[in-house]
Amino acid sequence: PGTTRDSIYIDYERHGQTYTLIDTAGIRKRENVKLAIEKFSIVKTLQAIDDANVVVLMVDAHEGLVDQDLHLMGSVIDAGRGLVLGINKWDGLDPDKREHIKVEIKRRLQFADFADVHFISALHGTGVGNLYDSIGAAYAAATDTLSASRLTKVLEGAVEEHQPPMVHGRRVKLRFAHAGGRNPPVIIIHGNQTDSVPAQYTRYLEKIFRRELGLHGTPVRVEYSTGANPYSSKAKAGEKPVSKRKKVVKYSKRND
Repeated sequence: PGTTRDSIYIDYERHGQTYTLIDTAGIRKRENVKLAIEKFSIVKTLQAIDDANVVVLMVDAHEGLVDQDLHLMGSVIDAGRGLVLGINKWDGLDPDKREHIKVEIKRRLQFADFADVHFISALHGTGVGNLYDSIGAAYAAATDTLSASRLTKVLEGAVEEHQPPMVHGRRVKLRFAHAGGRNPPVIIIHGNQTDSVPAQYTRYLEKIFRRELGLHGTPVRVEYSTGANPYSSKAKAGEKPVSKRKKVVKYSKRND
């Protein structure tokens, strides 16, 4: 922190693959940020997150995971970007400190358990090249084309393994799914009473989709669409809803 003010965009090529590296300003703990120019650099860093496909979040191993790191990870996930974690200055730690950091990472990163963690030394280059495998995997997962049949099959398996909850004595029914966007992957699920699906069940579905589809290194967003209730308007008037088949027959007879 303090060595870079603005985000620097660097185009380069590695092993035939083109990249744009966005070198951002380091962000210090909130209580240490006082200068207006440093606040400006934080804004530019957050803009760089939106511009990126994959974010490599660098963490100082000597400090461990601090709240500022977790806030940044939250910003990356909210932006729907792929995430790779680089624990820097790893070579300067004793074995006990290393083990402590690994335990802390596992405990505090449950909300971002899809991200790969690399223990590196930027000074000596140790482990830095391994970041590219995770970056490539995260980008491929975020931009993959997902078919409706494949998504629906995964949904059916997830529902069979763990049923949605009951709402007002009726079971939430999730019928089929299709892709609603990429980078990040958005999966739209159709059903009834989907407005009542709890956040915990949505997180369960996100993990199932990520696991079964191999969406590694990227957040997955699940959205819902509730079909119109055919009984909503006519039930009040005491009328029975007309089936789709009867509507077609009636329309055909009128045309004849």
